[in-house]
Parts: sequence; C-alpha cells; structure tokens
Amino acid sequence: MGDACGIGPEIIAKWWQGRPAALVIGCPAVMRRAVLSVGRGAELQVVPVSSVGDVAGLAAGDMAVLTPPGLPGDVIDAPLGQIDERAGRAAAASIREAVRLAQQGLVAGIVTAPLHKEALSLAGEPYPGHTELLQAEGAPPGQPPAPVRMMLANDQLKTVLVTIHVSLRQAIEQVTYDAVLETLRITHDSARLWGQPAPRIAVAGLNPHAGEGGLFGDEELRIIGPAIEAARTMGIDASGPYAPDTVFMRARHAPPAHPGEFDVVVAMYHDQGLIPVKYLGLDQGVNVTLGLPFVRTSPDHGTAFDLAGTGRADESSLAEAARMARLLVSGCQAAPAARD
Repeated sequence: MGDACGIGPEIIAKWWQGRPAALVIGCPAVMRRAVLSVGRGAELQVVPVSSVGDVAGLAAGDMAVLTPPGLPGDVIDAPLGQIDERAGRAAAASIREAVRLAQQGLVAGIVTAPLHKEALSLAGEPYPGHTELLQAEGAPPGQPPAPVRMMLANDQLKTVLVTIHVSLRQAIEQVTYDAVLETLRITHDSARLWGQPAPRIAVAGLNPHAGEGGLFGDEELRIIGPAIEAARTMGIDASGPYAPDTVFMRARHAPPAHPGEFDVVVAMYHDQGLIPVKYLGLDQGVNVTLGLPFVRTSPDHGTAFDLAGTGRADESSLAEAARMARLLVSGCQAAPAARD
C-alpha cells in the first residue's frame, strides 16, 4: 500500500482493473478512501481477506486487501499529505507481511507503492528506505542479509547503483573495490531475468571525466578500473570507467536513431545514476531491487503529498512496475540459478 498519507493507495486504485491474481497488503479503510478519491466507488469493491487463498474466490474486479500484523488501527485517521508516524508503521508492517508471503512462496513478487522515509523513521524503523528494509527482512533466519543493489529502469535506460541512501561524502567513502565488483556481479547475474544473459555493462567513473588519468581524482585508477578488470576475468562484459557526463547518453537505447552502446550503466552514487533515468520521464521508470531472493519492483517517484487525496496522481509508473515484476517473475521461473 505504501504510505497511507501519500498517493500510493490512489495509484493502486487507478491501476486496478480485473486483477484476480493480485493482492493489496495494507488497510482496507485506506484503500476504500482511495477508490472513492479516484472516482471508482461504483465499479470497484474493496474486499478484506484473511489469506492469499481467499483471492481465488473473488470476482475479477474486486480488490482483495489483506491487513498485515502490526497495522495501526487508526492509520485511516492520519491526515493526507502529511508525515505521520502511523503511516510509517503501516508501511513497514505491509512490507514485512509481503516479504513473509514471498518467502513462503505464496506470492510470486512484490510491488511496493511509495513510502515516506521520514514517516518510516518516526515509526522507529532503523532503515532509510524500502531497499534496506527489504534486504533485512529478506535474509534467512540466522543469516546476514544478502547484498542487494538498486536499479532504476525504463525502456531507454537502466542504471544500477553502487551506493544508495547515504550522504554524498559517505557515498564516496563506500565506493570500494569490493562494492564495485559486487555491483557488477549482481547486475550481470540479474540481467538474465529480463532476457539479457550477457549484458553489456558500462561503468561510470566517480570523478569528472572519470578522473582524467588521475588529474581529478584517482579512484578510477585505484578502485573502479581494477574492479572492472576482475569482473572481466569472471566472464562479465564490463567496461570503463567512462566519463559520467556522457556514458548515460551513450547507453540510452532509443532505436532506430539512437541504439544504445550498452545494456546497463553501473553508477557510483544515487543522484549520478537516477537523474538521467528520471529526466527521461517519471511515468515510465521502475525501481527494481536486485539480489533479493524474491522479485521486488516499485514506481520511481515518491509519495507526492501535494497530490494526495486529489485523485490526480498518475499511475503509469506503478503500471510499469507491475509489468516489470511479472517479467522478472517469468525470468526467475525460466532462468538457471545464478553463480554462487
């Protein structure tokens, strides 16, 4: 459901159309409000369910909503368009239930509507966002969380990040040989799920002009370049590091006039990788968490508090996230296991 005070419930209500194989995890009352907000009260029935198995007995147009353990009973009272601790608790509870169902094999994949990081923090969650919470919850009992990476993608460009929700100063410190090499490995192994078993991976430099041979910084010489060489010895088609101000244009795939030179770009930090994709259009972008033991996607926009309750939020990115989730689920079922 995402943050109850944002547009997540509304874009779900807009997107929902004859989807008996889908399930909303969240608050039925919040989803009813969203259905009314987008003007679908006469055609769409919100039906509370107690298990995944109940979905099979519903009509095609019914919206099955499963209330997760720990959902605040008064989350419907949290005011729209505002940061609220109850909404943060509800979002976290919904994610945990979704992960539990995925781990049990009861759902094939998870599509998360936007949550608000400040609301999550007010709820006492130690995680800065979806990715870190999913990583922690997805770990098998007694085992450390598996390394994961954030990918933002649309039809023209895919970028995977070495570092994500940290300050820029911390991001630079976290650009290590191991982090870059692991990002390349995760990207390579995950690409088979969307039909590219041998992706051409371009690696962006950290510094202007990729360091210009050490004139503007030596991370490319000491860290990024050696990690690329190590990846190539593992059979990964990685190249670079390339100047960050041109590599995304080179990778942009917009045939026939502009076929991309690369299939995916590995970027060193959050804004370096996400700005190019978002510039191409928020309505088509999808966030994918690579490395999890289950499929997870989400829209590439936030909670848009200024639009909450207006019914004007655009559901296109959510629709793309759902489409990508189904594609990746199909890839998981068809692809061989990734290397250890």
